[in-house]
Amino acid sequence: MIVIPAIDIYDGKVVRLSKGDFKEVSFYHKNPIQQAQIFEEAGFSLIHIVDLEGAKTGKFKILKVINEIKEKTKIKIQFGGGIRDGKTASQAFNAGIDFAVIGSVAVKNREEFKLIVEKFSAEKIVTAADVLNEKVYISGWTEEASISLNDLIEYCMELGIRKFICTDISQDGTMKGLNTDLYKKLSVWFPGIQIIASGGVKDIEEIKRLKEYNPYAVVVGKAIYEGKIDLKELSGLAQ
Repeated sequence: MIVIPAIDIYDGKVVRLSKGDFKEVSFYHKNPIQQAQIFEEAGFSLIHIVDLEGAKTGKFKILKVINEIKEKTKIKIQFGGGIRDGKTASQAFNAGIDFAVIGSVAVKNREEFKLIVEKFSAEKIVTAADVLNEKVYISGWTEEASISLNDLIEYCMELGIRKFICTDISQDGTMKGLNTDLYKKLSVWFPGIQIIASGGVKDIEEIKRLKEYNPYAVVVGKAIYEGKIDLKELSGLAQ
C-alpha cells in the first residue's frame, strides 16, 4: 500500500477543509513548495495536490506552484482541482503533473473525458469517486451527480482506468477515521481496480489496519499537519 501525503492549496497557502466546507478552513504555516520538499526529504515519492479554488471555479490558481515543485524536487504529483476539459488537462500536464485526478468531466461530458483518456493514457488518469451518503458529488463537492458510484466506476473501467480515489466527504478533514466499509465494499464489487482511500485518517494505527483491506494507496492530510502522525513513521509504511 502506497501512502500519499496531501497538499491542499487555497489562496496560495497550504490548508485543510473540514468536510469540503470552504467556511471551515484551517491554514498552515508552510508554503506549498516547502511542504513538498519536506515530504520528499521524509522519503515520499508521490504527493497529492489539490487546487481548491480550481475545484470550485474551474480556473487553475496553482500551475506555477506545481511547476516550481517539479523544478525543485524529484517528487511525483497526483493533481486534482479544476480539470474540466482537454484544454485544462493539457495545462496541468504541461505544468508537470504525473497523474490527473478527474471527477466532474467523467460525469458531465463523457465524450470529452474519453478524449482526455485517449490523449494522456488511462494509466495517468485517477477518477475521483467522492461520496456523501452514498451519492457521488462533483465540482469541488458542491454538486450532486446524476450517476451512481458503481456506474461511474464501471464506465471508467471500460476506458481502461484502474485507479480511483474514493473519499467519504463526511469524514474528510475531520480526523475521525476512514470509511473502511466503503473500501471493503468496493474491493469486493470491483476486485480489478486500485482503490486510493481518502478522507478522515486519524492516526498511524488506522493506516496499519487499513493494510488488511489491501487498497492501492491512502491519502493522508490533516493528521500530518496537526501533528497526529509522525512523518518518518508514516514514510516507513509507504511501501
